[in-house]
Amino acid sequence: MEGEPIVCAFGGDDGEGPREGRRRDPVHGTMAERLATLLGREVGRAARAGSSHDWEISFAELTDGTRLFVKSLVRGAPASGVLVAEACGLDWLGRAFGSPAIEVMAWDDRLLVLPWVEQCEPTAGAAERLGRRLAGTHLTGADRFGADWPGYVGPLPLDNTPSHDWPRFYAEQRLRPYLRQALDQGGLTPGDGRTVEKVVDSVADLAGDPEPPSRIHGDLWNGNVLWGTRDAVLIDPAAHGGHREADLAMLALFGLPHLERVRDAYNEVAPLADGWRSRVALHQLHPLLVHVCLFGAAYRTTTLETARAALRGG
Repeated sequence: MEGEPIVCAFGGDDGEGPREGRRRDPVHGTMAERLATLLGREVGRAARAGSSHDWEISFAELTDGTRLFVKSLVRGAPASGVLVAEACGLDWLGRAFGSPAIEVMAWDDRLLVLPWVEQCEPTAGAAERLGRRLAGTHLTGADRFGADWPGYVGPLPLDNTPSHDWPRFYAEQRLRPYLRQALDQGGLTPGDGRTVEKVVDSVADLAGDPEPPSRIHGDLWNGNVLWGTRDAVLIDPAAHGGHREADLAMLALFGLPHLERVRDAYNEVAPLADGWRSRVALHQLHPLLVHVCLFGAAYRTTTLETARAALRGG
């Protein structure tokens, strides 16, 4: 309802609730004026820099010289919840000790404000620190698989309904919905669908020994890792209680500088379970189905190869 604060649906009265965004007029005023109202600080300048999916990207600078990165919904478009989901996920990831997730400065249902990250060349030392910090974030854990807020992966809705059963959660809330959408859109053929369906129906047999819910990023591809002046910073999550192998599998999907260093350092803190390499394809199938939904048949061959590899891995 208009006038009520935006609140992420997790936490309670024990100090674990989120830092709230504040409401203000979502339509009128320049970007600088809207940011000043949201932040409660004077903004020197703000400029639109492009767009991505269903939102716009802007850069801004406070009068004290602090530089900002801003995501905003297109003015006049209905609020979808996508920016609130991102803010809730970053806030939740950030509660883990040593978390590499970027800190959220402010948000509401139309704007998300983040600190600007000065990017540098990735180093082996930063990769090792990322591995250890990612392991610590995972080990912080989650109450259940899923999350207490509606999720998004990119612009697509993501079912975060909490569950205590990871194989069922992964099959029914991470694989089947996007398989159905890929088929409906024509990105996969009915024959392709039958191949992927074999994986969906076999997740319990392919998953390995049960693991407790981990606090995962959920969309951890190379583009969501920013290499700062000292450490890597994680952005744009689809955060939820999930399987920790999923984050590592996605880092490998599109390649990450110094990936072996990240993985080795991770294993020093939180050794991966036996057979994890045979399950990489299983965890990569979800993001590939999402890519088919977003970009069409260009990802069809890779998706089918990954489905077959997942079945062989079991």
